[in-house]
Amino acid sequence: MICSVRSLGISGIRGSSVIAECYISNGLPGFDIVGLPDVAVKEARERVRAAAKNSGLSFPTSRITVNLAPANLKKAGTHYDLPILLSIMAASGSVRRPKSTSAFVGEVSLDGQLRPVPGVLPMALAAKKEGIEALFVPAENAAEATLARGPAVYGIRHVKDLVAALNGEIQLTEEKPWIPEAAESVELDFKDVLGQENVKRALEVAAAGSHNVLLIGPPGSGKSMLSKRLPSILPQMSWEESLEVSQIYSVMGLLNAKKPMMTARPFRSPHHTISNAGLSGGGTNPKPGEISMAHKGVLFLDELPEFRKDTLDMMRQPLEDGQLTISRVSASVTYPAEFMLVCAMNPCKCGWYGDPSGRCKCSEQAVQNYRGRISGPLLDRIDIVVEVPAVHFEELRLRAEAEPSREIKKRVDAARQRQHSRFQNDGNMCNARMGPDEMRKFCNLDEESSALMKQAFDAMGLTARSYDRILKVARTIADLDGSEEIRPQHIAEAIQYRAVNLGNQ
Repeated sequence: MICSVRSLGISGIRGSSVIAECYISNGLPGFDIVGLPDVAVKEARERVRAAAKNSGLSFPTSRITVNLAPANLKKAGTHYDLPILLSIMAASGSVRRPKSTSAFVGEVSLDGQLRPVPGVLPMALAAKKEGIEALFVPAENAAEATLARGPAVYGIRHVKDLVAALNGEIQLTEEKPWIPEAAESVELDFKDVLGQENVKRALEVAAAGSHNVLLIGPPGSGKSMLSKRLPSILPQMSWEESLEVSQIYSVMGLLNAKKPMMTARPFRSPHHTISNAGLSGGGTNPKPGEISMAHKGVLFLDELPEFRKDTLDMMRQPLEDGQLTISRVSASVTYPAEFMLVCAMNPCKCGWYGDPSGRCKCSEQAVQNYRGRISGPLLDRIDIVVEVPAVHFEELRLRAEAEPSREIKKRVDAARQRQHSRFQNDGNMCNARMGPDEMRKFCNLDEESSALMKQAFDAMGLTARSYDRILKVARTIADLDGSEEIRPQHIAEAIQYRAVNLGNQ
């Protein structure tokens, strides 16, 4: 007897159609799973057998062969447990054959309960493309599956319930589409930061155009404090952006029934001891790294020179392309990686180089060696470099409340709205992502601005990439001012953000 049950698989963060085919034949009892299964899939044999018996089902004592098609693609994960179990039960006649328009995903426990699995959102989106009408998932994954706005979703808690529903004994209730709640109040606010108005302005420009930023200053000057408050002034994610980010977090198993969707922009802050694979992603079955988990959000690298140089240089390609490809012998996967890179560093090893107190004892060579840990090509991809001076006593003593994030966010939102209107026919969402065609259209300079740019280009020894990035930042500053044209004052401010000398530009 042969029976096929539809299921879904994961490749990177993209779902794909998989069919569990079961063949029961005469001969010595045996249970084989084929179709390039990994260890977790092979171990389904014991889980499925125990779950069937503990659910009151009669497990066949025949020769069982289960094929996961297409057989040339590697199968990984425990979410194939449920379709394997159903294919066996349907082939043996214990359960009615499921409809060909239904798909099943879930891990079964030994007592027959269904446990949540990662990657349900990408699989639900794939089910929608495949024309599947009903999707059966573990109850804790049901809300996440409804985000696809496609097939009817049914949350299952126990194998008994699903068997009874397939046999027509009970009627399952369709899961209602999950609706995001109102945006949460901001916990980290710029009003808590005393002084540093020039740095706040730089971060406002960065948020308005999604530009990369490097903050340089002594310990305790507020670099980390300012960076952690950057998400509070970033625009809210659109539904499409939230769906993209949620797919990444779904594959990582970081969504749950209470929070099935990422509604706030990610803020990732890996430690400087992170490995190459931890930052970029990888593994036997490649998983996203911190770079992809910061998609549409912020990747904050504190103590930048303490990171390994080869680890930092891995970011050069995703910073340019907005995506990251991981190649292995068995497969190649591409993850989205559009993020704001925000870095913080001390001016020297001790952190006090250039401080008026004179407490820095580092030699000039030691300072250059410390700063030289960051490659020139990586710095060339940073749009804004700003110094963060130590806060003065008077600013701390007065304790005057600074401008709150909500006021800064209003200006950022207005600037982003101008960009959306400008790029609506080009599919571009922010100034930092402008290509050559957009720059030719929207970054034209008058004679005075061109003369200023030429002077800066010659004096600072800028590269072509640096030139483009200054233009993009100037375009963002003009948007914050509500100007359709880039004026000399906008160019001057943008040049100021590249004027910090790190000795390796």
